[in-house]
Amino acid sequence: MVVSGLIAQNKPGTQLPIKRAASAVEVDGVLDEQAWRDATVATGFFLNFPVDSALAPFQTEARVTFNDQFIYVSFVCYDDDKPYIVQSLKRDFDFENNDNVTFQIGPYNDKQNGFFFTVTPYSVQMEGTVSGGGTNDGGYGINWDNKWYSKSTRHKDKWIAEIAIPFKSIRYKNVGEWNVNFLRWDRKHNQASTWVAVPIQYSAGAFAYSGQLVWEDPAPKPSMNISLIPYIAGSASRDSEVTPTQKNNDLQPGLDAKVAITPSMNLDLTINPNFSQVDVDQQVINLTRFEYQFPERRQFFLENSDLFANAGFPNSRLFFSRRIGLATDSTKNKNLKQVPIAFGARISGSINKKWRLSMMDMQTKEKLELGLPRQNYAVATVMRNFGQQSNISFTYVDKTSLGLRASDTLKYFHEDVRKYRVSNGDSTAVFSEYSRAFGVDLEMLSKDNKWYSGSFYSISQNPFVSKKNHSGGVFNQFNTRQFNVFLGAMFVGENYNSETGYVPVHGVYPGFWSAFSSINYRMYPKNSGIAFTGPQSMYNIIHTPDGTLTDQNYSVGYSMNFKNSMAFEINGQYTYSRLTNTFNPIDPFGTKNFVPFVKGDVYDWLAVNARFKSNQRTIVNFSSELTFGEFYNGSALNIKGQLNYRYQPYVSMALRFDYNDVKLASGHGQQKLFVVGPRLDVTFTNKLFLTTFVQYNNLRDNIGLNTRLQWRFKPASDFFIVYSENYFPETLSSKNRALVFKFTYWLNI
Repeated sequence: MVVSGLIAQNKPGTQLPIKRAASAVEVDGVLDEQAWRDATVATGFFLNFPVDSALAPFQTEARVTFNDQFIYVSFVCYDDDKPYIVQSLKRDFDFENNDNVTFQIGPYNDKQNGFFFTVTPYSVQMEGTVSGGGTNDGGYGINWDNKWYSKSTRHKDKWIAEIAIPFKSIRYKNVGEWNVNFLRWDRKHNQASTWVAVPIQYSAGAFAYSGQLVWEDPAPKPSMNISLIPYIAGSASRDSEVTPTQKNNDLQPGLDAKVAITPSMNLDLTINPNFSQVDVDQQVINLTRFEYQFPERRQFFLENSDLFANAGFPNSRLFFSRRIGLATDSTKNKNLKQVPIAFGARISGSINKKWRLSMMDMQTKEKLELGLPRQNYAVATVMRNFGQQSNISFTYVDKTSLGLRASDTLKYFHEDVRKYRVSNGDSTAVFSEYSRAFGVDLEMLSKDNKWYSGSFYSISQNPFVSKKNHSGGVFNQFNTRQFNVFLGAMFVGENYNSETGYVPVHGVYPGFWSAFSSINYRMYPKNSGIAFTGPQSMYNIIHTPDGTLTDQNYSVGYSMNFKNSMAFEINGQYTYSRLTNTFNPIDPFGTKNFVPFVKGDVYDWLAVNARFKSNQRTIVNFSSELTFGEFYNGSALNIKGQLNYRYQPYVSMALRFDYNDVKLASGHGQQKLFVVGPRLDVTFTNKLFLTTFVQYNNLRDNIGLNTRLQWRFKPASDFFIVYSENYFPETLSSKNRALVFKFTYWLNI
């Protein structure tokens, strides 16, 4: 719509009325019911990318209506006859690489929390939760899984999506208005558009730029909702790395339950949970002194996890759910092993518009081969919203080892449980029975998302520490179309360690304080194939508590993002390091007999880093990164990336690689370290999926195979068959292997 040369936008707060359907609605992708003719049409979709100054050239119409059971949504997506980009038929797809539309709602009307429902032209679904106002990618959790229905139909000049969301599947209160926006990601034209216009520098789903869904007829009163999800899993495994070879067969039942205890508060229960169907970790080559943070992949821990997961700063998190049910063994390689979980419970949701609450308690079983007793993990966070988009939250974390006796120090030998107390030169084995942490976090966000500030303070406790056990930090961010400025500082005390959290500096630094910053400038060339471009810089400095400079990093670079989805970035980097511990980056397990770098050594080096991403819309595409330069007292070359191919929408293939050629001087060693990981995804239908993933890691001297077949025979109900095996690379003989099946069934009561 053009008015006097100006383009009209739907502004934040624009109202869209929703009325009760006057007729039945059949979810068939054909909008021929009277209910759709009566519904108000949301029009005037405005571009968010690659520019934010024009109406979307391919417009979208959205409508909403409801009855006692469902809220219905429809999209009419006008288009040309170019082929759609749909990577696969598998649920919870890669958002960026598929054409799709999204219905996003905030049923609490707080511009902070909500849900999104996304569907592609091939009726493939993705749903999730929104937290923190949806200000960035971290505010979207795709691991929330629930029942809803959709159907898409494709036509020469458009495609249509029709959606039915059961009121029982969402948490809401009977308020007269909900936050709402409609999003369209038109990947084949590389354009993002929204009903309420969102500036290009912000996430298209930011609630600060949402409209209001006005209930002209009241929504149905929330009712009691109980879902039971029983499962049974069986496995057959063989371990050839021990003598004699061990074989094991197991049949394991379990149960999950979801109970809506109030209209906006859920209770989740799990008994004897089994995660055998979860994707395996993507292996990495870690050349740093710090623990690498692999992402959580287990659904129970991912759902409604934002309050726990965001407590603290990235280098000082109070809670990290992978500490539960997973532990390292006592070998040099520190292999990660599963610890069986007996049961768990979580309460999460909104008490009212201002208060949110999340509490979880999990108990693991004894694992004698790892030297672990039964352990109980508890975490609780309460959040108070204030202002437009600000909040303060309080978090408490507790890990307690159960059933310990003073005489059991040989039985329970894990390093997190058994410690040594030194007195008069003698060391005595004693138990660390608990680890606790308490923290407070403050987040403040301006109404227009331009200013963002965060801070935290935390204290940890265990039986042996009462001093230097604090951590804290503060940051401020200023974000406009042209500038993104980020400034912050933090500290971690020498004895601060939330054992159920993620504190990678623990055991490396004797405490530290740091300052960090980044400045990016964006330009938007007109009449160009470039969407935005500009220089960027980063600076980070770290001191130990006595003021000694230990690390200093800064980089200066330039980036270009193209309208066809290509991107390029180049950076010059400087690193200074005064080592605070002894280590060798290419011999982390001490198996190569290389000379280690020792505490107090000082090094500085220069390097160049370049990144390139090809047009992601093509059938064959790739992303790559090159880093080359000095490294400690030698040199290093790193080449990593991923090559992708799709035969849409049925087959996707990818080859991930990470190659490191490190040459250190004076006996410190030379190594060519790499990980190669081909992956095959086949979607036979939108209910039957096959994934095969192979990884070769020469640092760990291992080839791993994981194959998973999934049949979603009913909404939220699945049957899995998983085969995994690890091999010795030289002979391809088996180290260990396992065949697992799992059957889950979702029952609504």
